Amino acid sequence: MATESTAVSEEKQGSLLQDGSRKFVHPADVTGRFTRLRWVVFGALIAIYAALPWITVGGHPAVFLDIQRRRFYLFGETFNAQDAWLVFFLVSGVGFALIAMTALWGRVWCGYACPQTVFLEGFYRRVERWIEGPREQRIRRNAAPLSFDKVWRKVLKHAMFAALSLLVAHIFLSYFTSLDQLFQWVRLSPAEHPEAFGWMAGISILMYLNFAWFREQFCLIVCPYGRLQSVLTDRDSIIIGYDVKRGEPRGKVGKEGAGDCVDCRRCVVVCPTAIDIRHGLQLECVGCAACIDACDEIMDKVGRPRGLVRYDSQAGLDGKPRRFWRPRLALYAVLGLVGLVVATFSFASRTQFEANLLRAQGPPFVVDGAVVRNTFNIHLVNKSPQRATLVLRAEGGDGFEYLIPVPSVPLASLASINVPVIVTAPLGKVGEQARVKLTASMEGVEGEQRELVAPFLAPRHAGGERHDGEPGDAPGGHRS
Repeated sequence: MATESTAVSEEKQGSLLQDGSRKFVHPADVTGRFTRLRWVVFGALIAIYAALPWITVGGHPAVFLDIQRRRFYLFGETFNAQDAWLVFFLVSGVGFALIAMTALWGRVWCGYACPQTVFLEGFYRRVERWIEGPREQRIRRNAAPLSFDKVWRKVLKHAMFAALSLLVAHIFLSYFTSLDQLFQWVRLSPAEHPEAFGWMAGISILMYLNFAWFREQFCLIVCPYGRLQSVLTDRDSIIIGYDVKRGEPRGKVGKEGAGDCVDCRRCVVVCPTAIDIRHGLQLECVGCAACIDACDEIMDKVGRPRGLVRYDSQAGLDGKPRRFWRPRLALYAVLGLVGLVVATFSFASRTQFEANLLRAQGPPFVVDGAVVRNTFNIHLVNKSPQRATLVLRAEGGDGFEYLIPVPSVPLASLASINVPVIVTAPLGKVGEQARVKLTASMEGVEGEQRELVAPFLAPRHAGGERHDGEPGDAPGGHRS
């Protein structure tokens, strides 16, 4: 009899056999509280995935990543390519949240919210069960010789899989292009938009191959998250486990000395990766809780208490108290708080517009009689979600004269423009440390102001001093 909940049997179960070949998994149907909860979560996530491109916030889709024009809309906020550094906080935040979630509740993400699980269990396996019947019928039909019944079911199933893959791929593309353009592409010949068609076809093929054939192998072979399970969890993390002390030794109902496990193998046949949860915590377990519902159903039938297979920690399964706070969670809490503060400050410091003072192309300065002229361009970008007016003002001082042809610039959301600015000063009357100073602000928005500063360039002689206005060459500049 095993004494630890993590004991592993020599009779290895799973979709990969000892010789490396694959056993195609046909999980049996199961009902129960966790299965119902998963269907609710699947339905909500699929609905959100399909609806986000249709929901408008501030005149734009709730999530719209217009890569072609480098414009990004997220729930009413607008971003451009210069905001790409903020993606670090989004990606790192999601990754850190997943790490903390795993330390607390194991692979709950995989079982309830991972897109691989949501689409496979929410779409493809439901279609397979609807067309080919329950597990036993599917296995018998696959082992039987070729027949009309077998062919039409297979053809219909894979046609449905292909249609679902096309649908999911088109919804995915709608996050990167407008819905109007997507509908237009669908009605046109692929030759009219070969790049978009290529992306659609490639994504559809990958999804079809993944969900129709590769399936759980993606979790076992491709996804690194399951392989990190051993370092992300500890003995106090909530996992799905088998109560060895209560269940062993296994035996049929009425057998003297037998534990609560009647060895019906119901927990094995409902598992989407075909493992035996009684062997302990395993890499292949995706935390779907199908084995809990299956075992509870059997316990109800034989009149024994539920919970032989349950959500618990390894410590709890061994009869020891579970600690919630432990060193790793304290470290995660500190790091999470620091990251949240930094991310909040970064997003809060993001301005509604960009303004950059750039020197115009050509000579750095022009000497025109008794004055020196510098020409600049102010690059303006409206990053707010609505049309706005940006106002340019000269700070004055240092003997400069400013010419701003367009001091008030209306711009659409995420539109940009270059505004020329001409600055002049008397020749030889401006110090070497003189600076051009302007301000850019958004009309009607207090606190949104940018100070624009650049050095004013003028000719100098070999000694490094400014010319006093007498005739002579102007190194690096132009005399008119």
